[in-house]
Amino acid sequence: MIELPFMEGCTVAVLGLGKSGRSAARALLASGAEVWAWDDNEDARARAAAADIPLVDLMQADWSQPISLILSPGIPLHHPAPHPVVAKAEAAGVEVVGDIELLGRVQPDAHYIGVTGTNGKSTTTALIGHVLNMARRIVYTGGNLGTPALEFDPVGREGFYVLEMSSYQLELTLSITFEVAVLLNVSPDHLDRHGGLEGYVAAKKQIFRRQTSTRTAVVGVDDELSRQVFEELCSRGEQRVIPVSGRQPVAGGVYADGDFLVDDSEGGQVPVLPLGELVHLPGAHNWQNAAAAFAACRAAGIEPAVVMACLRSFAGLPHRQELVAEIEGVRFVNDSKATNVDAAARALSCYERIYWIAGGRAKEGGLEGLQPWYPRIVKAFLIGEAAEEFAGTLEGQLQTERSGTLEAAVKAAAQAAEGDEGAVVLLSPACASFDQFANFEERGDAFRALVKSLQQGTAEAGQVRS
Repeated sequence: MIELPFMEGCTVAVLGLGKSGRSAARALLASGAEVWAWDDNEDARARAAAADIPLVDLMQADWSQPISLILSPGIPLHHPAPHPVVAKAEAAGVEVVGDIELLGRVQPDAHYIGVTGTNGKSTTTALIGHVLNMARRIVYTGGNLGTPALEFDPVGREGFYVLEMSSYQLELTLSITFEVAVLLNVSPDHLDRHGGLEGYVAAKKQIFRRQTSTRTAVVGVDDELSRQVFEELCSRGEQRVIPVSGRQPVAGGVYADGDFLVDDSEGGQVPVLPLGELVHLPGAHNWQNAAAAFAACRAAGIEPAVVMACLRSFAGLPHRQELVAEIEGVRFVNDSKATNVDAAARALSCYERIYWIAGGRAKEGGLEGLQPWYPRIVKAFLIGEAAEEFAGTLEGQLQTERSGTLEAAVKAAAQAAEGDEGAVVLLSPACASFDQFANFEERGDAFRALVKSLQQGTAEAGQVRS
């Protein structure tokens, strides 16, 4: 755990007691701060109290006392309106920051690599961390992915922090200047939290804050919004800018071309890795992730041969096109992290015969944009709140079934796909999970358990027949 000696003896408020909030509260307590912790959710407060984290109702608190409010990234800072506690803090002149900001203040000499984007940032963050770890660097990987920032150990001048940065976290992080900053893509998402698309793009661009010529920006150019950011950065000339693509050659960048990942960042268009060897990174979107990781690791000083070897050994992340099982020639793929249409499109583009499990709590726009992939879908099995809406959208275009629950969908999809060797039963919901599950991880875990049960039943049936 990171200690925060500059907070010793200070009163610090913490709002939001999820994983990162509890971690921040523990780090502050261990550093000798007086902590006022609060969450609007009663269950979250109970968990915090059980962990001996002091609770103070921040709506009733004396805001002349705290020097900082540590805000969990899921809580509105500005839009659609500031949380009332945020408004009280700002009215009292109290700074509002996140836990990653505290990491930056206490470890200013560490090397920081940041990754953001609407989709793919977890995979790319994990890829970069994997390469640095295999290259025997001191490295901690987390932020929006996995481990909260204040649960890392100090690394000093020699080590790296590789941080997945959501748009919310970027708004709450002021001190860190990323030596390597990666923007993968931008598509409309969380617009209510940023006052619209312009605010969302502006939040993503903060990952490049204060970068100078000694630092590197790695920018995806496979979507229009990110391409505009790339062109803007190039026109300013403040840092080195490397374009990356999973679809086409880009001069001076790293990209997928034909069967190879190609490095043209220093000229020469050097083929560095057969794409077929990236077995856990299927599809053009993952090739862009690999290109971004390659460019970022090269910028961090890792030799190309080392990066290539490490990319080959990457095992992938749970819930992101995770191959759970293959049952009698049918693959079952867990892509529960696909909580929006763009992410689902990336998965649908990777397979030819798909029994698609979709639905949950729909986002604005529903299924708009997925039409090009409908010819690949044999049948759609619809779950959750969006089932009726999606059935109406797909009427006349796809064969559908209103399964309702994930359990019913997995059972029906498995039966429908039986004997269709080479087909894929794909959970890629294009929806949030909150109607039936606590989060996408819980949804993916449930899918995995259901598939494993199917696999076990198939194996037992085979033993009986034999």
